[in-house]
Parts: sequence; C-alpha cells; structure tokens
Amino acid sequence: MGRPAVAIPEKLFFKIGEVCELAGVQAHVLRYWESEFPMLAPQKNRAGQRVYRKRDVEIALRIKELLYEDQYTIAGAKKRLANDMRAGGKLRVVSSEDGAAGSEGDAVGKEAGSSTPPSNSKRTAEDRKSLRRVATELREILAMLDVPTKRR
Repeated sequence: MGRPAVAIPEKLFFKIGEVCELAGVQAHVLRYWESEFPMLAPQKNRAGQRVYRKRDVEIALRIKELLYEDQYTIAGAKKRLANDMRAGGKLRVVSSEDGAAGSEGDAVGKEAGSSTPPSNSKRTAEDRKSLRRVATELREILAMLDVPTKRR
C-alpha cells in the first residue's frame, strides 16, 4: 500500500528480466506466481521465452503488493486479485510520462491523489494505536449494553 509508484515504460512486450527489475523480485518468483495465479500468463515467443505485456506487469506488481506489503497468503491474494479483476480491473499504471517520482500516487491498485504515505513500520504503529482505541471504545459500548436497564 505504501510503496512508491513504479513507472512502466511504454513498450508492447517485456522480457522476464525487465519485469523482475520493475517488480523487484527474482525470475523464479515470477515463474512461481505464474503457476499459482492463472491471470498472470505471459505469452511465449518463437524461442520459448516469456514475453510479458503491460497488463502482465501490472498484475505482477499487484501480486507483489498483496503478498509482500499487505501480507496476504497465496490463497488470499488469489481471491483478492480475482475480486479486483471481476470488479472492473482496478489495476492501473503510471506511465513514463506521468513521472517516475510517484507524483500520481501508487502505480497499481490504488487511487491517485494521496500524499506520500508513511513508511510501513510507522503506519503499523499508527494502525495498532488506532485499533487499541477502537477496541477500548467497543469495550465501553459493550459495558453499556450489559448494564440492565430499568423498566417503567
């Protein structure tokens, strides 16, 4: 969620090494994802090498986000990605001319216009604090509901 935008170059096809560089994972990881996620299915050229389209790169970036940043399991990421695709394909790309600095927000699966998100560890600490506050408020509400009311 809190990662910088990845600018995907304006090309028709990408080699596996280029996709690895964009996604920040090794080739064997991409090949494993291909076996687990049916929607990530790059074509192969005459020589049998994988050639990824821009949509494949978007999907790979979204899978990485779900697994590494949002901490989904493979099964959970499959379901989430399938729901995202069914809901209209929310995957989105920041192209080269949009700026590689990330001025548009996240590259995949997020809406543009947010300010620079906090780091993962800072966000996690803030999330824990918010969750504790909510839990405390819920306990107070539960205590209010447990109090017997006087009948008239």
